[in-house]
Amino acid sequence: MAKLIALYKHPVDKVAFDEHYEKVHTPITAKIPGLREMKVTKFNSTPMGTETPYYLMCEMTYDSSEDLKNGLRSPEGKASGKDLMSFASDIVTLIIGEDA
Repeated sequence: MAKLIALYKHPVDKVAFDEHYEKVHTPITAKIPGLREMKVTKFNSTPMGTETPYYLMCEMTYDSSEDLKNGLRSPEGKASGKDLMSFASDIVTLIIGEDA
């Protein structure tokens, strides 16, 4: 399984971020061909009780690296990327990996 992981730092306006993420970005991303699963985690704290450096993580799972690449190159993948850059370009880090 191949994964694209998006790590989001804390947004300035969490309410506006959450609304856009849930109502606009997630539905666009869910249409990417080959996407098997999309898992979102919102972080609360570190084990020491302090604020985490990240606000939210989204794990997007594909059957293979090729499926992931094809999905990102698709019109739906490009639309997701364009939307991502419109609201989170300064707070998102994207990482690609595979299950070990």
